[in-house]
Amino acid sequence: MKQPKQFMESTFKILWTNRALSDLKNIVTYLEENWTVNEIQKFTRLLDLQLNRLIIHPFLFPASNKYKKIRKSVLTRQISIYYRVINNEIQIITLFDNRQNPKKLNKI
Repeated sequence: MKQPKQFMESTFKILWTNRALSDLKNIVTYLEENWTVNEIQKFTRLLDLQLNRLIIHPFLFPASNKYKKIRKSVLTRQISIYYRVINNEIQIITLFDNRQNPKKLNKI
């Protein structure tokens, strides 16, 4: 009888910058004002799934073209997660609205 596949335990942990927390708050506020509870739940499930991917495979997503130590994970068409890996920490830098002017990323 086959044994169930064991998941690798990750030693990485997620840390949020103040900017990323502010971005998350703004996204949730927007969703609360303009969308349904179902849409908010869908977004949070998607975000949780992506964060779990990062914890297991922190180097899965490509490095930014401009900042080689910063990686970009596309969460939705509208939102990308910019993060960096330092030792065993994954620092979420920003949840960036892809519809904004990319020059706003110069401040990361």
